[in-house]
Amino acid sequence: MTEFRYDTQLLFEGENLDEDTVHDHFTRHFKGDCLLAVGDENLIKIHFHTNEPWQVLEYCAGLGEIFDIVVEDMDRQARGLKG
Repeated sequence: MTEFRYDTQLLFEGENLDEDTVHDHFTRHFKGDCLLAVGDENLIKIHFHTNEPWQVLEYCAGLGEIFDIVVEDMDRQARGLKG
């Protein structure tokens, strides 16, 4: 079993967004788990555990404006460290 290291969260805003399409893209193209893709046609929130958070950012930036980005190292969190 692969252990994913980065808790990646963000919001992105765009037009004619579809949370099901975004969810399906993640499951087909990205390695990770704990996916949450919720929102509406203008705003979607992403929560995803992955070892490649830059892929998440790149994909979402292609769909709209991304903001409120948080990428946390879950190994550091587990050891009680910040970041």
